[in-house]
Amino acid sequence: MSQDITRHRYTNSKPKLRRFHQARWDEPIIFELSREGQRGILVPEVEDEIKDRVGDVVATLPEFMRRKRPPSLPELSQPEVLRHYVRLSQENLGTDLNVDVGQGTCTMKYSPKINDQLARMPKVADLHPLQDEETVQGILEVMYRFEGILKEISGMDRFSLQPGAGGAAIYTNVSIIRAYHRATGDGLRRNEFITTIFSHPSNAACAKTAGYKVLTLYPDEDGYPDLEALKAAVSEKTAGLLITNPEDTGIFNPRIEEFVELVHDAGGLCSYDQANANGILGITRAAEAGFDLCHFNLHKTFSSPHGCGGPGAGAIGVTENLARFLPVPLIEYDGEKYRLNYDLPDSIGKIGPFYGVAPVVVRAYAWVMSLGAEGLREVAEIAVLNNNYLMQKMLEIRGVSAPYARGKSRIEQVRYSWEELVKDTGVHSEEIGLRAVDFGVHYWTSHHPWVIPEPCTLEPTESYSKDELDEYAGILAHVAHEARTDRELVKTAPHNSTIHTIDHGPLDDPAHWAVTWRAYRRKMGHEAD
Repeated sequence: MSQDITRHRYTNSKPKLRRFHQARWDEPIIFELSREGQRGILVPEVEDEIKDRVGDVVATLPEFMRRKRPPSLPELSQPEVLRHYVRLSQENLGTDLNVDVGQGTCTMKYSPKINDQLARMPKVADLHPLQDEETVQGILEVMYRFEGILKEISGMDRFSLQPGAGGAAIYTNVSIIRAYHRATGDGLRRNEFITTIFSHPSNAACAKTAGYKVLTLYPDEDGYPDLEALKAAVSEKTAGLLITNPEDTGIFNPRIEEFVELVHDAGGLCSYDQANANGILGITRAAEAGFDLCHFNLHKTFSSPHGCGGPGAGAIGVTENLARFLPVPLIEYDGEKYRLNYDLPDSIGKIGPFYGVAPVVVRAYAWVMSLGAEGLREVAEIAVLNNNYLMQKMLEIRGVSAPYARGKSRIEQVRYSWEELVKDTGVHSEEIGLRAVDFGVHYWTSHHPWVIPEPCTLEPTESYSKDELDEYAGILAHVAHEARTDRELVKTAPHNSTIHTIDHGPLDDPAHWAVTWRAYRRKMGHEAD
């Protein structure tokens, strides 16, 4: 008689925790695998006829451009390269393998595979950004049309797709605000930016990098940015406000118009960080709240993959009176053809190479076009529904709380606290996350500083079903139970995964840093290499 395998996986019609054991390879880095003389491809010898006609190409290069010796690249056969990268891929967690709820503030959602196919088509993948614009009318049209979509979603008047990440977008907006104040003759006096502790930390970092003093607002007892603190912060020195709404707690500030008005009354400009606007698409717009600038992360809200930090796309939008400061080039359409416009005398210049990350824009454009306006709003509605359902499941777990706005719903994410569980068991949030990996799921704490003690930030997006959210919450409930009944099992996790606990000591010591193989070799005493 055949065995009923489903009864091992289901109890009372509910899925058990999945058994998970990730592939673990003691895989050297590719330079260590290198063996002199190994080749993955043999480059054909140049025919004598071509040599005679072309001559010595290297000799035509200036001396300072010629290498003294060939680059030290790893030497491997094709099968060795394939096996190496397949093994590395087996040691990763991701949305193709598991319920990837845990990257709160970063909107990790499912990216339809057909959009990847579109981005990989030779007509897109083989484009070169230095081609004559007559030969790239297609991608210019996609970018121009997508700008129109973003204008409708945000209410802004012009967009640039040039920034390659959210941080680059924020820095661009800071630069535009600086250019505006310089143009009005107020640039030297206005040397302060205001942000909030639960806005994306890139806001404070970009303003500081640009040379500004940063004033940070903390929340009131309900979790909203403190309006009285803003009143005390604004002055004739205020250059602008950089704010995320909803903040990283998932709490939407209902008084955002008052914040904008206060800064405007003081002569400052306001930039809306909408890097993850997943819960407000088609519901609120930056323009209606009075913002002067905003940005979206196409590698978050608009479904293009995060790409492990790049490539991304931080699309920035501005009102008409700031459009003259945008990075060059802008894409224009005269009714017959598209062109790159570099004729912006007041432009801040370039914030990144060329005019945007084309494959990321193509994926985002395809995602929006497949959904339409009603579909975009449905994305937001389902994301909010999923988040509040997961919050109810999480708050059923003993030891979990959701600080601030108690009893109220959230938008697209929640920053939870395990403080009670830590007090009872000594098991910390990071250790809960490492144990969750043993069940094949990802988990995120939060940005530092940990204003909310022992945090974890979950954002389920619209991508996951009720069953998947039940499974995810079930795993965390199981780990919380283990913390109370088998503390060491959790504190010594992970047991089924390739990842391990990190020794933070070397990370804090620049003497241990080596960002390249050559730097590592030098620090190991191999100076000759």
